[in-house]
Amino acid sequence: MTRDRPPHLVAAPDKFRGTAGAPEVAAAAARAARALGWTADEVPMADGGEGTLEAVGGAVHRTVVPGPLGTPVEAPWRMVEAGTPGPTAVIEISRAAGRDLLPHPSGDEPVRADTAGVGGLVLAAVAAGARRIVVAVGGSATTDGGWGAVGVLGSAEALGGAELVVACDVTTPFVDAAAVFGPQKGATPAQVDELTGRLRGLADRYRREFGIDVTQLAGSGAAGGLAGGLAALGARLLPGFDLVAELVGLRARLAPADVVLTGEGHLDPPSFAGKVVGGVIALVGGRVPVLCVVGSADPGVELPGPPGAVRVVSLEERAGPARARAETATLVAEVVSGYLSTTWPNP
Repeated sequence: MTRDRPPHLVAAPDKFRGTAGAPEVAAAAARAARALGWTADEVPMADGGEGTLEAVGGAVHRTVVPGPLGTPVEAPWRMVEAGTPGPTAVIEISRAAGRDLLPHPSGDEPVRADTAGVGGLVLAAVAAGARRIVVAVGGSATTDGGWGAVGVLGSAEALGGAELVVACDVTTPFVDAAAVFGPQKGATPAQVDELTGRLRGLADRYRREFGIDVTQLAGSGAAGGLAGGLAALGARLLPGFDLVAELVGLRARLAPADVVLTGEGHLDPPSFAGKVVGGVIALVGGRVPVLCVVGSADPGVELPGPPGAVRVVSLEERAGPARARAETATLVAEVVSGYLSTTWPNP
């Protein structure tokens, strides 16, 4: 068959946590494709957790705010010119209240950690002229039900008319946040009980003061209930992948693809429930082959879509755990090169 253009790869991976960021993986895949005469589009992705800032791009702003225990941190955020309703600020709460800022919580720190710094970032975005503010809520060190952020903002009027949107990467209910995520954040069983009681009390307070029953909102337990606290101020809670896909124009950028590359650090059943890999595969819809490169994979993971539409390659199986972690981008390029050479030997 005669082609009027070179074949085209769209590289839309998530981060490989701890080994390679999504931009690095996308760039490696694109370099491999171009070396074979393909064209390529690099579209690093995220699901509303860490890595969202790198995925959406935009102008970098930095604001000094309180960290999870009050110590000042300089937190980056982005401003994206995204059309209607106007400039969009993108905030990662992990930069102000994340686990990396409280890596070894002990004593009462899991109970004291709060989201006041997130409120400070929202105010900075409003002051900078944002008309929409997207808050990506993955990777928090907090279980304060968003009370720290709500206390800084005070009311919806503080938003100055800007639309507030929370990019959720989970669907956990508000009151369940401590039981589900507290142990990951260093909370003891007794502290989980204490935090759960505090979340129940906050749900009642949000209902009384703001007229919002956060317990009825899917995802309100994200980031230890921060999503619910922001919802009390009028925020919409939306799937993080969908929001990032909108901001980067993923659907339109997938349209000319002959092959799509996606991937993440570990493939398991949740990968197909609101995460990047599942979202990309769903948007492709079987129209073209999808190469899914992962660091490792659960055995027997059931793939969505028509049989053969998705090819999964585990770097650990290909090169062993040590190389998979130390040479992630290099191995991704090798896999892409070999796959494309077989798929389109004469581009």
